[in-house]
Amino acid sequence: MEFNDIYDENRNLTGKVHRRGTPWKKGEYGLVVCVWVYDGKGKVLLTRRAKGKSFAGTWENSGGAAQAGETSLQAIRRELFEETGIAAEESEFELLYADKDSRVLYDFYCLHRQVPIEDIKLLPGETDAVQWATFAQVHEMIRKKQICHIIASQFLRQEPMLKLKQIAQE
Repeated sequence: MEFNDIYDENRNLTGKVHRRGTPWKKGEYGLVVCVWVYDGKGKVLLTRRAKGKSFAGTWENSGGAAQAGETSLQAIRRELFEETGIAAEESEFELLYADKDSRVLYDFYCLHRQVPIEDIKLLPGETDAVQWATFAQVHEMIRKKQICHIIASQFLRQEPMLKLKQIAQE
């Protein structure tokens, strides 16, 4: 059983927790974190959602819900490691963008890391494939609906910021 901290609309912790899988009450927000791992050579790391998951078979970046007691950075560090085996220090993650919708606060990060595909360790039941993709390939995957529509819209909003990070690494 997993629990998440409950925040208010201004990102303040309420001191309450939410049990995953139960409805959220009005005015309650959970925290979701995502990371674009980029190689400094024009590619981002994508994983494919495993069978049995929502949006199964679609590609995405790493991320997930922060667990109760975790900060945003602790959550993204844990999620990335669980889903890919990539270990990174909190200080290595750069916040790209923060957002919210009707029930979720989002923190979108980027991480510069060159990792050979054969060194990626996928989490059974979560992810079943991994690839490095260029921005053009991501656009083609979006066009073909191979990327989860939520992640696709995030990518399109964050692509200019990611391209700036790529240029800075060259």
